[in-house]
Amino acid sequence: MSGTRIDSVVAIRQFTLVVFYNASTEAWQFRILSPGGQVFGFNKIYFSPQAALQAGLEWIGKGS
Repeated sequence: MSGTRIDSVVAIRQFTLVVFYNASTEAWQFRILSPGGQVFGFNKIYFSPQAALQAGLEWIGKGS
């Protein structure tokens, strides 16, 4: 079965960080939503939700 499962949604500063499992790649990823509704992130894959969350938090911290 193909699909996406959301693991966590975190509000930090003015951004929303979403960590999710992508069944088609069988890996975890993250996306960041800006206050204006833009979606940011890369197609990098992580092998745990914790790793994806940490990468997302670092991405926000760097102001990318």
